Amino acid sequence: MAKYLITGGAGFIGGHLAETLVKDGQEVVVLDNLATGKRENLIPAQNGPGQLTFIEGDIRDLATCHRAMEGVDYVLHQAARPSVQRSVEDPILSHDINLNGGLNVLVAARDAKVKRLVSASSSSVYGDRQDPFAPKREDMDLRPKSPYAANKVAMEYYCRVFHQAYGLETVSLRYFNVFGPRQDPHSPYAAVIPKFIFALLEGRRPVIFGDGRQSRDFTYVTNVVAANLAACTAPGAAGLALNVASGGSHDLLELLAILERLIGVKAEPEFRPPRPGDVMASLADLNLTRSVLGYEIGIGYEEGLAILVDLARQGKYLA
Repeated sequence: MAKYLITGGAGFIGGHLAETLVKDGQEVVVLDNLATGKRENLIPAQNGPGQLTFIEGDIRDLATCHRAMEGVDYVLHQAARPSVQRSVEDPILSHDINLNGGLNVLVAARDAKVKRLVSASSSSVYGDRQDPFAPKREDMDLRPKSPYAANKVAMEYYCRVFHQAYGLETVSLRYFNVFGPRQDPHSPYAAVIPKFIFALLEGRRPVIFGDGRQSRDFTYVTNVVAANLAACTAPGAAGLALNVASGGSHDLLELLAILERLIGVKAEPEFRPPRPGDVMASLADLNLTRSVLGYEIGIGYEEGLAILVDLARQGKYLA
C-alpha cells in the first residue's frame, strides 16, 4: 500500500482521484480548505478497502503542508484557484494561492523526501498561436494570456527547478478542458459542458461567449485520473510537462448540437461578448504522453457526454 497526498482533494478532479485510489486499496490524505472543494465530493471515496484521511487546511500555510506530507510517497497537487476569469478579476489572490501555495507544497514535499510530485498544469499555458487550430506540443514556447495561465507556467518552472536543484521528482500535467460527474454546474465560473447540460434540462438558454466557433479538446475525467496515477511511477517522466487530453477538438456549437440530440430538445443560445484571457482553440498532441506514460483514452468525448446526460437525468450527477 502506498500513501498519497491529494491537495485540493475535495475538488472535482481531486475527488475522483481519491475515489479511485481508495477503491484500489491505497492510503489517501486529502488536504483542502473547502474554498471551492466540497466534502460531498469525497463521499464516493469512503467506500473502499483503502484508507481516507481529510485535513481541512490551506496550502498557503507551510506548517499545514508539512503536517499533511508526513509519511507520504506520492503527491497529487490539484489545489488551485481555478478559472481564467477569476484570475482576470483578482490576479493577486490567484497568484497567492497558485504560486505561493504551490511553492509551499513543493518545499514540504522536498523536506518529506516524497518519491514524486505530480502537479496539475493547464493547456492555457500555450495561449493562442499563429495557427490556433494546430495541435499543441510540449516543446512549443508558452504564451499565457491570463494571470491563471501565467501562474501555471511559473509553477511548471518551479517543478522543474525543484527536480534539478533538490532531486525532487516532479511531473507537470497540462490538462485540456476536463469534464465529468460532480463538476459544479451552477458556479458563475462553471465549465461549459455542465452549464450547457443543465441549461437544456432546465429549459434555459445556454450562454455562449463569442461566436461559438472556439474549440476545445474536451477530456473525460477518468482519463485524467489514469494519467495522474501513471505519472507517479512512469520511468523517464520526472522533470517533464505532459499534455493530458483526448486528442480531438470540438467547437461549442457542435457541443451544443450533440447535447440537444442526447437530451431531445432544441435551444436558441444566448451569445455574449468574448471574455478576456480565453483562447480560440485547443487541441493536444499526445505523442509524448503516450510514449512516456503509456497513456490511452478510456472514455471518449461523445461517450462521456452521454454518461453525464444520463446521470443528470437520474439526479445522480452530483452523487
